[in-house]
Amino acid sequence: MAKTDLTIPNKGIPRKDLLQRLGTLASQDVDFKGNRVFGLVYQLSDEHTDFLKAAHGQFFSANGLNPMAFKSLKRMESDVVRMTASLFNGGNGVVGTLTSGGTESILLAVLAYREHARRHRPWVLRPEIIVPASAHAAFYKAGQYFDVKIVRAPLDKDFRADVNAVRKRINWKTIAIVASAPCYPYGVIDPVQELAQLAAARGIGMHVDACLGGYLLPFVGRLPADQRPCDIPPFDFGVPGVTSMSADVHKYGYAAKGASTLLYRNMDYLKHQFSVETEWCGGVYVSPTLAGTRPGGAIAGAWAALNAIGEDGYLANAANLMQVTRTYLEGIRQTPGLCILGNPVMSVLSFGAAKGGPDIYAVGDFLEARGWHIDRIQNPAGLHLILNPGHAGVAAAWLADLREGVAYVLAHPEAAAEGSAPMYGMIAKLPLRGLVKKNVLAFMQRMYSDEDVDSVLSSSGTEEDGSATGGATDDGVPLILRKLLRAKARLTKFRERF
Repeated sequence: MAKTDLTIPNKGIPRKDLLQRLGTLASQDVDFKGNRVFGLVYQLSDEHTDFLKAAHGQFFSANGLNPMAFKSLKRMESDVVRMTASLFNGGNGVVGTLTSGGTESILLAVLAYREHARRHRPWVLRPEIIVPASAHAAFYKAGQYFDVKIVRAPLDKDFRADVNAVRKRINWKTIAIVASAPCYPYGVIDPVQELAQLAAARGIGMHVDACLGGYLLPFVGRLPADQRPCDIPPFDFGVPGVTSMSADVHKYGYAAKGASTLLYRNMDYLKHQFSVETEWCGGVYVSPTLAGTRPGGAIAGAWAALNAIGEDGYLANAANLMQVTRTYLEGIRQTPGLCILGNPVMSVLSFGAAKGGPDIYAVGDFLEARGWHIDRIQNPAGLHLILNPGHAGVAAAWLADLREGVAYVLAHPEAAAEGSAPMYGMIAKLPLRGLVKKNVLAFMQRMYSDEDVDSVLSSSGTEEDGSATGGATDDGVPLILRKLLRAKARLTKFRERF
């Protein structure tokens, strides 16, 4: 039902009442302050968060759109770029910008490579960029926005980009290759050196997406061998052939939300990112990033975080995080029926079911019922963790719930047919991907329509009569599939008894 009776109040509501209402709304969100979420939020400490609020607030109204009016913001942006270039072994020629986040950094990188190709290879009408299957979904978004074909290459047995598979996909339309350091799904680093050699030999670009690990990996690499999961292979501008990198300051750089860096080896690429309009009647308009207005608080927060934490602080945080990571890795490995996917190099990891193990999505449902927010991955099925310092304090409780969840699902295989487990199981099945995409699109259309958002959020995007899925339960699983899954679970349990 559409909600059409909401208008701006005739008389302003007292600010105290509104703040109380905001608190009520916030109470519905995931408990990130209690470290019940493994992603989305990156926190170093309460003291650091208060410091960021002060730095951000000082430039709350400042606008990076005009660097001549707000010279302070341009100074801070330049400082962040230079510090990051140094961190990534970049020379004096390395240039870049601050963006609003990893997605914008990836979008701009794809745009710059497309524009660079138009200038130097105009005969390529539909350029292609090769990405590993584990590359961030924002690359596909960029391809959709900028009419660039994103070519997916399979992974090797360790969940890293398969170099030979990438090599076979290079053709005359290829304009760039992508590697992750690390990738989001598995926390592993792609073979950057080998991929960069391919790119250099073909005279094409090489982008390293270090949005997730850019402000952590360099410090993990400096730790003694016994304090890190494995050696950190070269992944930055120190590798010949790497032409651009992205890294989010608001992740393990612990800046305020809305801050990522996008760096290029030289201006030959960055200049193709700029937008310049000289004939507009409003005057000359120049924009270095996708945004016009650029919030000053995010820029100030990034600058403040790098300077406040310092190299010694980041190094100490890396040591702490690797200890936290070892605790979780060892706990998962010691849980019968589970296995770590790949060889994670830092505090990002995924785990799945070993042979004969539990339905991993049902285990995820069990953990969520205990108040933990857990992300799912697919192909193979797994649960995903991004760890931060605060997760040390909840490790024992989380691992205890994990062990209990595994035992429960093994004892109750019908759990695979309950909750969200069937839906996630469907997503991994190729024949049903069209149906899943249809459901997701229907959900998004409802969420951004004039319908009451509360009613949308309380459902999963199916029509009230189930017509969007041809007859579905509240979580979007077709009824016939739900029945088949339950029957399969009962049969499995019967066989185990006899």
